[in-house]
Amino acid sequence: MGPKEVELILVKEQNGVQFTSSTLVASACNETAASVSDERETWGKKIDFLLSVIGFAVDLANVWRFPYLCYKNGGGAFLVPYLFFMVIAGMPLFYMELALGQYNREGAAGVWKICPIFKGVGFTVILISLYVGFYYNVIISWALFYLFSSFTDELPWVHCNNTWNSPNCSDWADNSSVNDIYKVTPAQEYFDRGVLHIQDSNGIDDLGRPRWQLTSCLAVVIVVLYFSLWKGVKTSGKVVWVTATMPYVVLTVLLLRGVTLPGAIDGIKAYLSVDFLRLCDAKVWIEAATQICFSLGVGFGVLIAFSSYNKFSNNCYRDAIITSSINSLTSFFSGFVVFSFLGYLSQKHNVALDKVARDGAGLVFVIYPEAIATLPGSSVWAVIFFIMLLTLGIDSAMGGMESVITGLIDEFKFLHKHRELFTLFIVVSTFLISLFCVTNGGMYVFTLLDYFAAGTSILFGVLIEAIGIAWFYGVDRFSDDIEEMIGHRPSRYWRLCWKFVSPCFLLVMVIVSFATFHPPTYGTYTFPPWATTVGWCLAMSSMAMVPLYAIYKLCSLPGKFCDRLAYAITPETDHHLVDQGEVRQFTHFLLV
Repeated sequence: MGPKEVELILVKEQNGVQFTSSTLVASACNETAASVSDERETWGKKIDFLLSVIGFAVDLANVWRFPYLCYKNGGGAFLVPYLFFMVIAGMPLFYMELALGQYNREGAAGVWKICPIFKGVGFTVILISLYVGFYYNVIISWALFYLFSSFTDELPWVHCNNTWNSPNCSDWADNSSVNDIYKVTPAQEYFDRGVLHIQDSNGIDDLGRPRWQLTSCLAVVIVVLYFSLWKGVKTSGKVVWVTATMPYVVLTVLLLRGVTLPGAIDGIKAYLSVDFLRLCDAKVWIEAATQICFSLGVGFGVLIAFSSYNKFSNNCYRDAIITSSINSLTSFFSGFVVFSFLGYLSQKHNVALDKVARDGAGLVFVIYPEAIATLPGSSVWAVIFFIMLLTLGIDSAMGGMESVITGLIDEFKFLHKHRELFTLFIVVSTFLISLFCVTNGGMYVFTLLDYFAAGTSILFGVLIEAIGIAWFYGVDRFSDDIEEMIGHRPSRYWRLCWKFVSPCFLLVMVIVSFATFHPPTYGTYTFPPWATTVGWCLAMSSMAMVPLYAIYKLCSLPGKFCDRLAYAITPETDHHLVDQGEVRQFTHFLLV
């Protein structure tokens, strides 16, 4: 174990006699960690943790965003900036959060006992996870609605003879103008008019009542989430055995079917075509960096919450490498599945691939169902596909809710005894807010939340998190913590990334996010200025937690400003050193 650091403390009694006591700092830390470890619940099996992290990180965006970005930005060449940012920022930040949660054994807010002035960033990420839950569960309810609708002999988005269709609806074969494809196909009208009923709303200021069909689906999702989370990781760790593995089974089945379709190879070739000249475009690098920021799930507090239930000696370094690599490989693999079907659809309807290639909800709720509907046994394939979407969404939603629940019950200890009731309160509150997204104009609320809830704010949160750990708590001390857990210190590469590279990367991304901002739109609908203002208020409400808590902390501590600042940036376990005039944090700024 090597030499221990001995700490001498002088205690002066009232009678004037001084006593000197000595303690082994490392031993004290170990005893504290051991006592916390004994009290805190842990994962039933190591694989429960790995599947939970993979299930959270691998979500719908792996299917509906990465393949399209790859195709649009130079095909295989897009992997160059993507992997570059993965190595310098994605993996280091992923590793940092896993280690932070595992060592401190608390949620996103509680871990900041290492530097109390930064606890506000913990509340920032908890709020962001809560906001995301308001609309992410709605996506799952759409998938559930489609799943129920697939149990028919003929899928409802095949023809234009339904009550929800408009006079402009026409089948692919009847379309004389390729430019009208996305506006008038039965699949597009089924999503817009049959599911969302957006035709009954004039905009975000005309929402209407929640639609009972989507409300029922949303209620089912909430019930599933509650009974997956109410007992903690003992229950959620078992649910992910299904939700985290099912997508891989379904993706493999869909790929085997997709590659047998005519035109599939052309689609895959287009997906993988390499155009290195696209790397000269700064936008390609920005989109690769943005995808890394959001695809790994860093900054939502989920990784911290999940790893806090690990055993103290768990090898979090190996976990970080394995899970972040699987996430990226899944994104790449899903591209073969998506573009095999897009290539087939392109050839079948004799249109260019770029006319059918889309990202976001349009891909998984319009284009992909359209392709599936043309297959023999289309109802079976539709059921399989939407089961995959459900499982992709459920475990990611579970992760977001667990971040909120763990973060708050660790901060407010009395909630530990009432986890079931508190979990019920959180999921019901989420359900009630989500009702705004299942009204006739709910898609406008959904778009606004999606645009502002976890955009610039999540980048800002991770930036402050990285600064707090690397520059205030100290990379050297953080490395000591990791060595105490896994037996060896992170290499200089990881320490340099934490200290300089990742914070600089995040700072640039925050600046770019503000500089490239443009008001949200949905199709041809432009949001009114007041809606954009509300969106920014939502984003700022989470970011404001950082300065507000810092001000509160500085005002609530005793003594002069310098003393209060010293207490605020010093780990709570070292506050007695501040009394002696020693502030270790001031010595960490140049240590790597």
